[in-house]
Amino acid sequence: MGTAATPAPVAFGVVTGRQVHDILSAQMADIVDLVGDTYRAHARSLASNPPSHFLRFDDRPRDRIIALMADLRDETPVAGLKWIASWPENVRQGMPRASAVIVLNRRDTGYPYAILEGSIISAVRTAASAVLAAEHLRPHQARAGGKHARIGFVGCGLIARHVVDMFQARGWQFDRVMAFDVTAESAAQMLRHVAARTEAETVATCSCTDLIAASDIVVFATTATTPHVVDTRCFDHGPLVLHVSLRDLSPAIILAANNVVDDVDHCLQAQTSAHLAEQQVGHRDFVSGTIVDALAGRLDLDPRRATIFSPFGMGILDIALARRVYQEAQRRNAVHDIPHFFHDVTRWVDD
Repeated sequence: MGTAATPAPVAFGVVTGRQVHDILSAQMADIVDLVGDTYRAHARSLASNPPSHFLRFDDRPRDRIIALMADLRDETPVAGLKWIASWPENVRQGMPRASAVIVLNRRDTGYPYAILEGSIISAVRTAASAVLAAEHLRPHQARAGGKHARIGFVGCGLIARHVVDMFQARGWQFDRVMAFDVTAESAAQMLRHVAARTEAETVATCSCTDLIAASDIVVFATTATTPHVVDTRCFDHGPLVLHVSLRDLSPAIILAANNVVDDVDHCLQAQTSAHLAEQQVGHRDFVSGTIVDALAGRLDLDPRRATIFSPFGMGILDIALARRVYQEAQRRNAVHDIPHFFHDVTRWVDD
């Protein structure tokens, strides 16, 4: 996954959001493969992904900060942490909902060697995970270079735009792109973003359920904290649902579908739709398998049902992608080094 030399023992640097954006924009198509490789490494016990930790606030129940830790033990070992805040009300002030930093640590000494702006990395890895699932859960003829599809987006913020860009980078084409958001201007901005990059027909819908019923692929990228889609009939045509926001669908919809997750234990927690379904029925039998099962061709899905991919978001993806960005930033001389960041150690080395 990466071959750059390990940073110096006490080196410490910063990679800014501008550099992260520029590096990832140039590598979009490759990131899907990196995400797939990272999932496979986890399946081979070459990566550890402890449970995420949530910092919540009694006076701000919608807000949270999440710590996602990970360890990768491949040819360029690295450990790290993503510290990501979610403040949904930021959107009303014209600010992104999420802000984040990622810290990368050496595995031989434990010393941190870099901090990167993390919200872009988080959004891009989420988009790559969704597109990876689409490439392996849609019938072969509907993938890039085959049949065009109709795609609909419920929630039209930063994540949704990255998903569109990732599909395009992988060669997908769509006959129609539909958008629904509780804020009409967000849907309009999303469709302008699409129109500038593709010749697909763009349609703003007045109803989330209408969008679902008219889409072959549905992407949920909202800030919802509880299910708001409850009508199972919307999914009777068996769409692929990329449920990246995790909490939009009622347990009844989950239980009526094929369900694929990134990691069962991670996804069935924190009141996700899948977690609510487990609480309702008392078992996990409704989970058809994982994304690694899909990559390996081991899934047996009912074609009459909708297929829902629910990626909780694994820290290993953030750390793998952050390492890739850091390596490229090194190559470009774009890491802002901070000499003497570790005062005592630096003094010892200088002496």
